[in-house]
Order: sequence, then structure tokens, then C-alpha cells
Amino acid sequence: MQSRNLKRKNRKLRIRQKVRGGQECPRLAVFKSNRFIYAQVINDQGGKTYAAASDLKIKDKNRKKRAELVGVEVAKKCLNKKITKVVFDRGGYKYTGLVKILADAARKKGLKF
Repeated sequence: MQSRNLKRKNRKLRIRQKVRGGQECPRLAVFKSNRFIYAQVINDQGGKTYAAASDLKIKDKNRKKRAELVGVEVAKKCLNKKITKVVFDRGGYKYTGLVKILADAARKKGLKF
């Protein structure tokens, strides 16, 4: 029986084979640890990070609220750099909970997936 982390890594590899970020449409990658959530917008062709956000400095105890704030912050940074369209990379996590909240907040702020 595989561990939860190994299953996530296998899902991540399958996703990364299909999802590529370029100049016109970079990749919005999500990473969750036990305490924090991170998001960054990456151009895979040039190996460049355009925007990044995390909840390291947010003092709110509610993880859902923090995930929403990270989505809003990364969307604001993208829109400031004239990036409106991204490819969503959920990082092997299932599209529920914090990952979905972050994605929905970024969409509400104006990013298109």
C-alpha cells in the first residue's frame, strides 16, 4: 500500500507531464505544507517566477481565509505585471478545500484559468 505522500507525488508527475507554462500563459503552482500554503506563477520555458505569495505573514488562524488571501494576493501581483491568463497546477493535491478556495479567489480577482 502506498503512502499518501507517494500517491500525491505520482499525481503531481502525471499533472506536470500535461501542464506547461509559457510566456503567454504561465503556470500557477500551489504547494501546501501542514501549516502554510504557497502559490507562484512560473514561466517554465524561461525558468522565471513572475509572482509568488504565501500565508507566512498572515496572522489569521482560519486556514480557509488565509488560502483565500493568498489567491487574491497572487492574482493582484499577476495583474500588475499584465498577466491575465494562467494554467493551474494543483501540485498533486485534490481540487477541494484550500486548493479550490485559492483558485476561486484568484479567479474572482480576474485571473483566467
